[in-house]
Amino acid sequence: MKKVILIVALFLSVLTTNAQAKKPTIMVVPSDVWCNQRGYMLEYNNQGTIVKVPDYKTALQENSNLLIAISKINELMAARGFPLKNLESALKSLESEAAEDAMLTSKTSGASVAESPIDKLKKTAKADIIMQLTWNVNTMGPKHSVTFNLQGLDAYTDKQIAGASGTGNELIGSNLPVMLETAVLSHIDNFNTQLMSHFDDMFANGREITLRLKKFDSFKGDFETDYGGDELGNQIDNWVKNNTVKGRFSATDATENMMLFEQVRIPLADANGKAIDAKGWAKGLQKYLKDTYKIDSKLMTKGLGQASIVVGEK
Repeated sequence: MKKVILIVALFLSVLTTNAQAKKPTIMVVPSDVWCNQRGYMLEYNNQGTIVKVPDYKTALQENSNLLIAISKINELMAARGFPLKNLESALKSLESEAAEDAMLTSKTSGASVAESPIDKLKKTAKADIIMQLTWNVNTMGPKHSVTFNLQGLDAYTDKQIAGASGTGNELIGSNLPVMLETAVLSHIDNFNTQLMSHFDDMFANGREITLRLKKFDSFKGDFETDYGGDELGNQIDNWVKNNTVKGRFSATDATENMMLFEQVRIPLADANGKAIDAKGWAKGLQKYLKDTYKIDSKLMTKGLGQASIVVGEK
């Protein structure tokens, strides 16, 4: 009897642990291909280069099938316990932020970094995973089916971390939600397993970001100048090592004028449980430079996963 009670207790413990496990937040968006095929694209000027990006707002306003498809994927994911961000709500929040500018510029020297509309959306939504959805309806006489493709992208690195694709059964007289559900159902659990595997890795080894450092021309020193008995570049390298999960990062490039750190693994949350993105983490380095060496710097970000610090001024 005691053995049975122990087994039941262990089983309930496992269920409780699984129920409390944090899952990634996800936002479903139509893929670039889907938007381009239907003419839902807009252009923006990226420092003199014209770039085309998906026009989600127009697509949502004009294509009712998009709303239906996103709603169905949201429903399937929610049924499996995955928290979801709503694309339409995120776009409205973005529009309400009047202070959003296409450029972030230095107060004194004019140094700037362009930020695309998609990067701004990611910062507003703050989803861990972006699910890109593509689908097409196939017609064979009275029968219809849906061919779909789902790509799970890490919102911080844009790397694909999960994928699923397939074609559902041919049905007569079915609407888009039914056909999409028929096509997706046999693949979605494996897709979610891939998502959780990636998220579990982030819990164990940290979230991946990229950090760049540069210097203003007005800065009298450089990254090879001695500060506190060692070169500034080495002091920064040590700070990154001490503030990454398990000291994981790759110092890709370094000269007297710039430094590049890739595959930088930062904690998912701070000591108070607040989620950390590249900007929040890089503020620590900015404060370290100011407090320790009296070096002013400008912090600029692109999306959630790229931070640039330009030393010498603000």
